[in-house]
Amino acid sequence: METTDVKLQLIESYFRQFPGEAANLLNNFSVEEVLYYLNTQPLDLAGELLLRLRSDTAVEVLEAMGNDLFSKLFPTIDIYLATIMISRLKKGSIKQKLNLLPEKIRKEITELMSYPPNSAGFVMDSRIITFHPSDTVQEVLKKLRSLTDQRLVNIYIVDDLGKLLGRSSLEIVAISEPHETLKNLMEPTFSIHVMSPMEEAVDLQKQNKMLNLPVVDLDNRLLGLIRNDALVKAARQDATEDIQALFGAGREERALSKVSFAIRKRLPWLEINLATAFLAASVVGLFEETIARITVLAVFLPVVAGQSGNTGSQALAVTMRGLALREIRIGQWLKVARKEVAVGFFNGIAVSLTTAIIVYFWADSLGLAAVIGVSMVFSMVIAGFSGAVIPILLKSIGQDPAQSSSIILTTVTDIVGFMSFLGLATILGSYLGVT
Repeated sequence: METTDVKLQLIESYFRQFPGEAANLLNNFSVEEVLYYLNTQPLDLAGELLLRLRSDTAVEVLEAMGNDLFSKLFPTIDIYLATIMISRLKKGSIKQKLNLLPEKIRKEITELMSYPPNSAGFVMDSRIITFHPSDTVQEVLKKLRSLTDQRLVNIYIVDDLGKLLGRSSLEIVAISEPHETLKNLMEPTFSIHVMSPMEEAVDLQKQNKMLNLPVVDLDNRLLGLIRNDALVKAARQDATEDIQALFGAGREERALSKVSFAIRKRLPWLEINLATAFLAASVVGLFEETIARITVLAVFLPVVAGQSGNTGSQALAVTMRGLALREIRIGQWLKVARKEVAVGFFNGIAVSLTTAIIVYFWADSLGLAAVIGVSMVFSMVIAGFSGAVIPILLKSIGQDPAQSSSIILTTVTDIVGFMSFLGLATILGSYLGVT
């Protein structure tokens, strides 16, 4: 066996057994040397070493990495960790690197990088410099002198996996002994989850008088920093956009916008609402003879439609929150739908029993009580399913769930509620015993 092969095997063995120590050593090597070692290692080990590099070193390595190595190495890395790394590149590099990846991975990373407009992640700066507890003051200051960002006020310390451990102020580092490690200078720090609302970030910064607020994921990995000036600007702009969208007004409309602009943004949704209202009315029209013969049915129509509408709205709210916080993904639609169908079924049974008792004493008809009970269970199950599926479906085709879901859901719940109640009443009309 040649000497070179023996050296490579020894290096691989060391890298595999002590990836954290190996990454710390590589942090002090040139970019060319780091790329050389990554090229000589198996893809799984090279990926682990890349993830353990200090954030600034990893960015430099990725920027200089050849297309061939990148396209082979990156698909082996956990998709979420890969997203964190790519988000720290320059904008031009992000696009170029993403184009090297398979379409499925590229779409997923792009989706993960697009945080909702009202979230902490939307306003954070992902291009950050982090250090490890074992880094000395001398090493930190040497690195800081090479930086051009004059807004740096704190040193953030992470472990080998990028999890936030604490911070140290720049003043403390500057006056400490050169060989002192950050581990001894570190203090706890507040942080915020990447999907938390901006209002929470504003409160946290105000309460703790922080110029920069660390942003972390569910595993406490440091993703970026929210700078005070960026947060204030974004919070002002986004304060009312979601409310406007929910009621069919454009996100871009302002209180003093031109009349023509407001009409252009609002009128299409009003027309769509009108169309869906006539669609629901046409369903009722199909059973006009039944309603004329059994007039008490008209009394209970709002009850069925209202309960199914509330059920759908609950499922819609939970699902949209899950999408916004990335608790669920589009591919999990069936799991979410099953859960909401089960909730709708059991809630439907409980509500229908109460409704059936009231209807029985109101109309003195056991048949009508049974009809409204059965129709309510059916309509609430469909409403739960629709509330879960509609926003996921709209998200999958690139539409804004906040702006479209409620209109579609209202139409579905009204039609299903009217159809089930009036349809059963028509079929079992002779057994209802009411007029």
